[in-house]
Amino acid sequence: MSVTSAAEQVIAVVIPSYKVTRHIIDVISSIGPEVARIYVVDDKCPDNSGDFVVANCVDPRVVVLRHEENLGVGGAVMTGYQAAISDGVDIIVKVDGDGQMDPKLIPRFVQPILYGQADYTKGNRFYDLEEIGAMPPLRLFGNAALSLMAKFSTGYWNLFDPTNGYTAIHVDVAKHLPFKKISQRYFFETDMLFRLNIMRAVAVDVPMSAKYADEVSGLKISKIVGEFLIKHVRNFGKRIFYNYYLRDLSLGSIELPIGLVLLGFGLCYGAYHWLEAARSVIPAPTPAGTVMMSALPILTGLQFVLAFIGQDIASVPRRPRHLGRSIGDKSKCDAQ
Repeated sequence: MSVTSAAEQVIAVVIPSYKVTRHIIDVISSIGPEVARIYVVDDKCPDNSGDFVVANCVDPRVVVLRHEENLGVGGAVMTGYQAAISDGVDIIVKVDGDGQMDPKLIPRFVQPILYGQADYTKGNRFYDLEEIGAMPPLRLFGNAALSLMAKFSTGYWNLFDPTNGYTAIHVDVAKHLPFKKISQRYFFETDMLFRLNIMRAVAVDVPMSAKYADEVSGLKISKIVGEFLIKHVRNFGKRIFYNYYLRDLSLGSIELPIGLVLLGFGLCYGAYHWLEAARSVIPAPTPAGTVMMSALPILTGLQFVLAFIGQDIASVPRRPRHLGRSIGDKSKCDAQ
């Protein structure tokens, strides 16, 4: 497929709108001419942000969509995606309406998709060491923990900062998303990555700096780590089943179960004999054979598990899905 220029693309922006009336007009006005459509999704906002945009914004690119009930950021983004798909756009960018994401970075997010390097791009605020150093330690630790869990559950070992909501996606990938199954609230961004991996879509990080004004993030990492852990374990199990047993069989399909069985046996065997020794009235040295029967399965099982992780890292999707057709042959929306 020949590389097409940005001018030949129809780029749309989706802005979930909930309690962002102080910033959303400035966000819209900062969006450059490379964007053809702007979908503002009023997610049953108590401030009536949809009406606020209609009354105060004269940008002809803006389309206001309204929810009858609050669905969360994920539900709002899915509504915007579906509207953009119906209008025949090529690339959909999601930007928050609270002013913490710089709309001037949109071309940077679109470029890897435009040049056939990715199906999905997302922001990463951890490239700048000075910004990392200025981040509160608890928040830094929380983001690192969430990123590690996300690597296991999504299969994208090359990505970091999974809760970053500044994203772009090619429409050929977006139209195949299970819109009703994707998590609608804070787990939305990570669940999106899980769904994309199941589709074998290529996702890449885009370095960015966050813009912090007077808006306070509603995401409290200390409160959601436990909830996220449960969801990550669920998605990890689904991903392993889909990718290693239902869709295909590979060396990793053998390494993981063998490793887990050996590791579990060694730990249980060692724990049982340790408890037996602890209950004994007269302490006795643990026989060397007992130690080996525990240590050898643990070490061997650990090697198998590490080998599986290496296999999983090597299987990160690398061929974009959307390269199979020419964007230039597709009809454009009226705004182009």
